[in-house]
Amino acid sequence: MASREDPLVNEEYYHVFNRGVAKQTVFSTEADYSQAMLSLDYYQYIKPPIKLSRYKRLSYSGKNEVMSKMTASNSKLVQVVAFVLMPNHWHLLLKQLVDEGISKYIGQLCNSYTRYYNTRHIRVGHIFQGTFKSVRIESDQQLIHVSRYIHLNPYAASMVKKSQLSDYPWSSLSGYLNGDKNILGMSAMRYKEFVFDHADYARELESVKHLIIDSYE
Repeated sequence: MASREDPLVNEEYYHVFNRGVAKQTVFSTEADYSQAMLSLDYYQYIKPPIKLSRYKRLSYSGKNEVMSKMTASNSKLVQVVAFVLMPNHWHLLLKQLVDEGISKYIGQLCNSYTRYYNTRHIRVGHIFQGTFKSVRIESDQQLIHVSRYIHLNPYAASMVKKSQLSDYPWSSLSGYLNGDKNILGMSAMRYKEFVFDHADYARELESVKHLIIDSYE
């Protein structure tokens, strides 16, 4: 992955995103999404003790042992605040914890997933469009609004109905609505209202989303 001209700053939040080469699909099966979800979690740690491909072959207890050791070390490259995986692109809201943490995290994540995808789908070459894009979060208000934008992606793109958005399996929204996560101390009920009250407006803006993304390139 090419080096970035804009170094990312520790303890700051960033909206990070990328899409498939020529807008091609990069998540086409449930197995693809599941692999990406596992990678999102696994590579946030600074020094995973084994490769992800080997980790996947471990027994249930073996996997628990590895994850317990990594969790206990509390040594992470990034904090994953929010994410969504869409058929041909992804969005992450990340806090960088160590020098070059985001770049290392995205590099490992994308390289690992590309190897998996090319093997599974019998192809070669890059699947993501160059270096990831990032936008620095400048305020608490921007942080929470970006999280909402990320979580509304499946509904805005008409992939799910509003009533189904909470159950979209390839995003972090369910963690917020179940109370497992919170942002700026907002309760699960308040966050649900904050997200869903804006849903129809977000769908109206879907037609210009590509212009927003392209403006960062």
